[in-house]
Amino acid sequence: MEPVSVQVQGEGEDGPDIKPQNNIVKIELPDGSISINLMPSAQPKKPTDDDFDENLALSLDSGTLGSVGSELHRLIKEDDMSRTEWLQQYVEGLSLLGTKIESPKSNASDGSTAVEGQSTVRHPLLLESVVRFQANSRGELLPARGPVKVRNDGLDSDNIDTQALALQTDFNHYLTVTASEYYPDTERMFFSLGFGGTAFKKVYHCPIRRRPVSEFVDAKDVIVSDAETSLNNAQRITHAIHMSPSTLKRLQLLGVYRNVALGEPQPAAKNVVDLKIENMQGVVPMSSGQMDGKPRPIWECYCELDLPGYEHTEKGEKTGLRLPYRVTLDKTSEQILEIRRWWKKDDASCLRRQVFVDYTFVPGFGFYGLGLLHLLGNTTMALTAGVRLSIDNGMFSNFPGFLYAKQAGRQLTNEFRIAPGSGMPIETGGQAIQNMVMPLPYRGVDPSFLSLLQMVEANGQRLGGVADTNVGEGNSEAPVGTTIALIEQQSKVMSAVHKRMHASQGREFQLLKELFKEHPESFWKDNAYPTGSWTPETLVQALNNVNLVPFADPNIPSQTARIQKAMALKQLQSASPTLYDAKAVDMRILNMFGIEDAEALFNKQPPGPQGDPSAMMTAQAKMIDAQSKAAEVKVRALDAAADAQNRAADRESKEKIAMYQLAREIAVHPESAAQAEEFIKPEAEKLKSDTQSNPSPLGIG
Repeated sequence: MEPVSVQVQGEGEDGPDIKPQNNIVKIELPDGSISINLMPSAQPKKPTDDDFDENLALSLDSGTLGSVGSELHRLIKEDDMSRTEWLQQYVEGLSLLGTKIESPKSNASDGSTAVEGQSTVRHPLLLESVVRFQANSRGELLPARGPVKVRNDGLDSDNIDTQALALQTDFNHYLTVTASEYYPDTERMFFSLGFGGTAFKKVYHCPIRRRPVSEFVDAKDVIVSDAETSLNNAQRITHAIHMSPSTLKRLQLLGVYRNVALGEPQPAAKNVVDLKIENMQGVVPMSSGQMDGKPRPIWECYCELDLPGYEHTEKGEKTGLRLPYRVTLDKTSEQILEIRRWWKKDDASCLRRQVFVDYTFVPGFGFYGLGLLHLLGNTTMALTAGVRLSIDNGMFSNFPGFLYAKQAGRQLTNEFRIAPGSGMPIETGGQAIQNMVMPLPYRGVDPSFLSLLQMVEANGQRLGGVADTNVGEGNSEAPVGTTIALIEQQSKVMSAVHKRMHASQGREFQLLKELFKEHPESFWKDNAYPTGSWTPETLVQALNNVNLVPFADPNIPSQTARIQKAMALKQLQSASPTLYDAKAVDMRILNMFGIEDAEALFNKQPPGPQGDPSAMMTAQAKMIDAQSKAAEVKVRALDAAADAQNRAADRESKEKIAMYQLAREIAVHPESAAQAEEFIKPEAEKLKSDTQSNPSPLGIG
C-alpha cells in the first residue's frame, strides 16, 4: 500500500506531530487547517545516545517489516527442521526414564509387548543417574549461603576488601531472596542437563519485573541449526516462547512491543517433545474453538540483518556488514513486534551481546551435547529387556502354558487359569490325561544370564557416576592418597562435567554483573537491609574492582571427594606437626565441611606463649631437650658407680687370693708364721686406707 497524503491549504509554521507507532504524521497549519500523512515512508536516522535502545520497528516501513518477517519465519522453520532427529531421540529417551506407571498388558495389540501379560517394568539405571547428578549439582553449585563469591585479582586494600565482602553478601541475597525463582529454576536445569546433555540459561533484564533475571530455557525451546558448533558463533539463535495474552499486552503497553493487531492465533502446533511430556504427566489438553486465553507462539530471534537506513558504514561508505539485532515476531501472523540493536552502545566493532549461557554435559559432534540419555540409553534398554525377561520367566514358571490335543473333545474354554487349591475338568475322550496335555518347556532364569546383567549394570553405573565406591573395605590403614585415587578414578567423568558446569556458571554471573552495571538500582531496591551502602557509583566501582565466580570448588565434584581431601590434609598435619599450623588446618577442614562459625568451636587461649602455637612448640622442644640432658647425667652416674663397685670387688678378690696363698705357706712351713704376720699387717692397713680414700659413689665399699 502506497502512502496516502492529505494536504489541506495553508503553510505550517510549527513542527509536525509525528506518531511513529501509528504511522501517522500530523502537521497543524497557521490557518487552522492540518496536513495528515498516512503510512509515510520511513526516514531512519543513525543511532544516537538517545535512541540507541529504541524499537526500530516503529521507524521502518511496512514493506521492510514484511520482508524481514517472512524471511526470518522461513529460516527459523528450516533451523527447527534440522533438529527433527534430535527431538525424536529425546522423546525415545523420555520413555526410558520409566516415570510413567505402566501395567502389564492384557493383549498384544498395543505393540509394547509381544505376549499377553508380559512385564512393562523399566530398569532405573538412567533415572537413578539423572536424579543423582541433579542432587550432586544442587549440593555443589547451589549452597545454602549463596552461589557467588568474589575474587580479587589485583587490587588490595582494606576498603576494597570490605566492599567486596558486602558485594558478595548482597549478591547472594539477591539470588536467594530477591530472585526467588533462581534456585528452583536452576534445579530444573540440572535435571534437563543430565538427561539431554544440553541446557540453557537466559540472562536478561525483565521489563515487567524490572530487574535482571537468569531463567532456565529448555533445549527444545532454543532453536539453533544443527549445523552450528557453538552458541557464540551461531548465525541465528531463536527462543520459542509460549506467551500468555496478558503478558503480551503488558509488553505492548510498556512500549517494548509494537501495539499492532495480531489477529486470532492458530492452535499451537506442539513439537514431539511437548506431546511426550504431556503424555508422561497424564495431561490431556482440551481442545476448544475459542483461543482467548491460550498462549501465543512468539519467536525471539537473535540474528544479523542489514536494515535499510541503518547500514554499517566506514568513512561514510556502506560496508554491507550485517549487524546483530534482536527481532521478535508473532509466529501466527508473522508480524514483527520489535527490532532492537543488540550490541553495546560504545562498541565500535558492533559485536553481538551474549544472552544465553549453554551448559554442556559432554561435548558432542554437533551443536547439542551428549547426556546420560546418550551414554546410558542403550545400556538401559538392554537391562530393561533382561529384567523383563527374568520377570516373565518367573511368571511363566508359576503359571505355565500348555498344549492339548484336538481329539481330546470339545472344551468349554481354551483358557485354563486354575486358582490355588482348585481344579478344572477337561475332556480327554477316554485317553490318559498325560497323553492329551503337554506343558510348554519354559526355562528358568539361568545364573550366567543374571551374571551378564550384573556386569552390564556395573559398567553402566561406572559410566553414569552412580556406582558406590567401597572405601570402607580392605585395609583400614591404607594411605588416604590411595583412597582418593580410587575415588578420583571412579568419578573422572563426573569431575569433568563439574568443571564445565563451573565455567558456565561463571559466565552466567558475568552476564548478571554487566546487567547490574546498566541497572544498578535493581541490585538493592528489594533488599530491606543491604550490607553495603550502595549508590550507582559505588556499586559499579565494586563490580569493576572484583570478579564474581562460583562459590563451588571446580576440583571437587562431590561431598565424598571433599571429605577425603580433608582427611588427607589432617593426616599430613599429624605426621609433621612442626610444619603445619594445627588450628589453621582444622579451620580449613571445618570450612570445607560447611560448618558455620567454626572459630567459636576452638578454646579461648590466653595471649603469650601459651596461646601462640609456635611458642608452645618451642617451649615443648626445650623441655624435651632438658629432660634428655638430665637422663644423660643419670646414666653417666650409674656407669661410674658400677665401675667403682667392680674395682672394690676386684681388690677383695685379690686379697682373698693372697690370704689363701699365705695360709698354704704356713701349713707347709710353720716356722714362717711370725714372718708372715709381720708382712700381712702393714699390707692390710694399706688396703684399708685405699678403700677409705676412694669410696663408692653409691655408698658401696
